[in-house]
Parts: sequence; structure tokens; C-alpha cells
Amino acid sequence: MGHDLDWRRDGPGWPHAERSRFVQAGGLRWHVQVWPGAAGTEGCCLLLHGTGASTHSWRDLAPLLAAHGAVVAVDLPGHAFTGMPPGGAGSPQLGLPGMARALGALLQALDAPPPDLLVGHSAGAAVAIRMALDGHAQPRRIVGLNAAVLPLGGWAGQWFSPAAKLMAAVPLVPQLFAWRARDPTVLARLLEGTGSQLDATGQALYQRLVSSPAHARGALAMMANWDLPRLAADLPQLAVRLDLVVGERDHTVPPAHAPRILAALPPGSRGRLTLLPDLGHLAHEEDPVSVASLILPDPDA
Repeated sequence: MGHDLDWRRDGPGWPHAERSRFVQAGGLRWHVQVWPGAAGTEGCCLLLHGTGASTHSWRDLAPLLAAHGAVVAVDLPGHAFTGMPPGGAGSPQLGLPGMARALGALLQALDAPPPDLLVGHSAGAAVAIRMALDGHAQPRRIVGLNAAVLPLGGWAGQWFSPAAKLMAAVPLVPQLFAWRARDPTVLARLLEGTGSQLDATGQALYQRLVSSPAHARGALAMMANWDLPRLAADLPQLAVRLDLVVGERDHTVPPAHAPRILAALPPGSRGRLTLLPDLGHLAHEEDPVSVASLILPDPDA
């Protein structure tokens, strides 16, 4: 079986470990990375990764953004070095409203300026939108990278959450998944399913993540507690500009979802949709420079 991530053992080799801190807030022990921003810059950007990822996903993008203002990246509940909620796999803090509320508590506990920009990848975009809808953050703008905001259609959408609930409820399942994921061919198939091509460093970091039973448990629990139909129904209430960046090779979230997301928003919140050819679901890891150029400068500035 794989071993769980442990900061004392795994932290020194983690990307930007010197930026890491642990913060107790909202009943959770969070792993957070903070870039104070270059001298003379203003504003703060909160980075929210997708299901199964961690702060490592921003390793190349975050420093580019930090040249323009403070940056905060966080491991979501149950992921990497952030602990599981006290309620375990069934905790409300692993659902969208509860996770948004917990992140709001974290922001209040941080000695960083409140974020005026939220950047979310995949499920992280859904969290960012929920935070804005529920008043747990007051951003001027949200950027969704291959945003997983709409429910999947057909059989997959109907059975996805119940299947994840079942797997998250059986303790042996995450252990078996982590054990199988130690085989590099398993990770290769997972990454192939994203449509992205990562360098050796990126592959090695995901290998460490998926080999952790605790991380696998957190990812499954997050999927089990997700409620995208409710979020989709609330999109017309979003009062913040939402820009979308989509890798055209994304095999995880259908690129066709992006225009539907924008169409559901009130006219004043419909931002820019940018398609990136030859990039997949992890476009921000494949080409962080291009993605950074789409996030900055703020088009409303």
C-alpha cells in the first residue's frame, strides 16, 4: 500500500515549500502557500485547484501572478497536506457550500489581503463561484480554467456521485486505489484522460499524490458530496465577472460547457472565453505563461 503524505518527510521536496504555512481555521488544518507580491503591487489572487490536485498544480503559474500582486494557494479539504474535516467523508465541508464557507473562514484567519481575484481550475472554479454567490469572498473577477461547473449529462452524470459516495464510504477503496496508482502505467492512463502532456516533474508530483490513501479518500469524498445542479441553477445570480479559459484538448470537462456557462450568467457577469489549441485539462501546467497572460492584466482595470 502507498503511504500518506507527511510534511516532515515530503514537505522539503514540495514545490515552493518555503512559501508554505499551516493555518487552523473552520475546524480544519490547512496547508497554504503565500506569495506577498512584488513591491509596489496591489491586490490578491486566491488559487483553487481541482479535485485530486494540490498547490503543486500552481507551481509555475503562481510566481508569474505574484509579480502583479499577492497570491494565496491552498490545498482543499482532504487533499495533499490539508486535513480531512472532523466529520470524515460525509462532512458538509466536502460539499460546495460547506467548502466555500470553510475557505471563507480561512481567508479571515490569514494575514493576507482579501482576494479581489479568484482563479479556479476545474472543480476549483465551482468553489470560487460558490464563494462569491454565498458572500464568503468579494472578488472583482473570477477566472475559471477548464471550469467544471455544469453537471455531466447522461449515465455518467446520474451515477457519478452515488458511485463516489459508495467508494468513499469503504475505507479499503482509497487504499486499493493508492496501491494500484503506484504503477506508473496507471498514472499514465489517468493523465492521458486529461488530454494534457506534463513534464517529468509534473508527472512525479501527481504520482506522489495518487499514491497517498488519505489524498485518494479526500478526492473521492469531494466528488461524493458535489452538487453541480444547484450551482448551475444559481449561476444567474452571480454578480461578478467570470472569464473562462478552455484547453481544446480537454478530455475531462467538455469544452462545449464553457459557452453554456457564460450564457447562464447575467449579461454584466459574462466575461471572455478563450480557447487554447493543443492544450488539455491541465493547460495551466502545460503552458503557464500563456495562461498567466490571460489572467493578467485585469481587463476591468
